[in-house]
Amino acid sequence: MFRKITTALASLALLVCLCVPALSQVTEGDDGPLRFGRFEHEGKVHYGFISFGGVHTLTGSFFGKDTVVTGNVIPLEDVKVLPPVIPGKVIGIALNYKSHGGSGGDLQFFAKLPSSIIGHEDIITPPKGSTNLHYEGEMVIVMGARAKDVSEKEALGFVFGVTAGNDVTERSFGSGGFTVLKSKGADTFAPLGPWISPGLTIDNLKFETLVNGKSVQKGSTKQMIHSSAKIISELSRYMTLEPGDVIYTGTAGTTAALKEGDVVDVLLEGIGRLRNTVGPTPK
Repeated sequence: MFRKITTALASLALLVCLCVPALSQVTEGDDGPLRFGRFEHEGKVHYGFISFGGVHTLTGSFFGKDTVVTGNVIPLEDVKVLPPVIPGKVIGIALNYKSHGGSGGDLQFFAKLPSSIIGHEDIITPPKGSTNLHYEGEMVIVMGARAKDVSEKEALGFVFGVTAGNDVTERSFGSGGFTVLKSKGADTFAPLGPWISPGLTIDNLKFETLVNGKSVQKGSTKQMIHSSAKIISELSRYMTLEPGDVIYTGTAGTTAALKEGDVVDVLLEGIGRLRNTVGPTPK
């Protein structure tokens, strides 16, 4: 039987509709998509969603079957935005755009580490020996239900939503089988956020990367060689995808080296702006 993520997400959506007059976002207006995230306020971490008045807090994570809306609202300017999830798995898709060297064939993927995840406005810290650090702006899928051996037809039913990501890569470390984890999985190499939007048409979203305000990448997820459903179905053959796991779906176009002080913005349609600054390389 076709399994879906209805348990957690549908329940939350119903509660939100009952508690909030409309799903407008403070940053997007009445037509803005619903945005879920993690936020820190006065030393405490909250799960919540953005709507009228700021962050409406939840009693637990988006994936908890007993999670409900607390009724508390925190002004957005009073919170620190955290990575929207704490993933158990961080998977990246390689060469998924023709403009970035993709040519079709089998799906190619790699792992980053959960310790590489950082949030909006956190600092990217290159490891010792870094000499050729590159940005890779892209859409990130956030899983919402356990998926194992799922078909392409049912795969999107396991998705909670999407967010923006930057698959930071140290090119000088190499890209072979025994070096890719070092080049892509180092601490701070997976900026994620600022929040998750469910319900978007995820295979038709525009994205753009800016460095110091200058556009350096543009693309659309409709240009992906492997669709989101294909990616999820294929990955689920080899691993069980759990709620909160994230999949960086690949970057488009060319990339270039970053230097200390560079400000990198990844803009994803329906999400907004993920911003990070490159810090110094340790001596």
